[in-house]
Amino acid sequence: MDGRDHQHAMDDNSTRDRIRALVRDVLDKALPQEGEGDQRPSETSSRFIDTATKSRDTASETTTTRDESSKTVITEDDVRDLASGSVLRIAEGARLTPLAADIVSEKKIEIVRRVPRRGSKASRLIAVGADHGGFKMKEELKAFLNELGHQVHDFGTNSEDPVDYPDFAYAVARSVAEGTADVGIVIDGAGVGSAMTANKVPGVRAAACYSVAVARNSREHNGANVLTLGSKTISSAEMRDIVQAWLATELTEERHRKRVGKIEAIEKQYLR
Repeated sequence: MDGRDHQHAMDDNSTRDRIRALVRDVLDKALPQEGEGDQRPSETSSRFIDTATKSRDTASETTTTRDESSKTVITEDDVRDLASGSVLRIAEGARLTPLAADIVSEKKIEIVRRVPRRGSKASRLIAVGADHGGFKMKEELKAFLNELGHQVHDFGTNSEDPVDYPDFAYAVARSVAEGTADVGIVIDGAGVGSAMTANKVPGVRAAACYSVAVARNSREHNGANVLTLGSKTISSAEMRDIVQAWLATELTEERHRKRVGKIEAIEKQYLR
């Protein structure tokens, strides 16, 4: 190697050394200090994930509210999948089974008992509906309920033009099941079709009643929360007596509550 080649080699080595030094300097300034290593990036990532998770959990816990106010007995199946800190709305006189009570306590679920409107057990918000055959009697029913001091949510129909009774029975039943109405009353020609329809809605126990005795029984023994009537089978006076008796009767005895609990257990088998 002559002198010029030797000098070029030295210059190349010097240039590479300067470049390496520059790169190390840049890397030293960009990377975490010794001891921090991978910790800082992972901490940043972890903080982001944890914050997002907590935010979602908090939002879920503050907005998760389940309404089971149409039921007289709350079982473990009603509360098992609720998140901790949730709110459970139940009827004023509803009871929890021992297992349900344990879950509620363990998850710190807030129980809110639904107090009938206007602060009186005699006052309720009642969903009403009828097909064309029950329209006239429904209008009489609304006036009668107002006389008794109840509030009414009328789901129709609004004339004697032909309509399909399942549409109105379903609207009333769903309102009761979702807790937006305390109880419901549906009127069609016989009361049977509306009862069949309403009973397809989970949480609803509809009873077709043709006498005061049956009306009382449907409430006291079966915890009915929807009453169906047949405009062609009862008179206006009988309608008033049946409705008044039905609204004045409650499911109170433990032996009847237990049996209604079995009705609800059967229903749950087909909801899974």
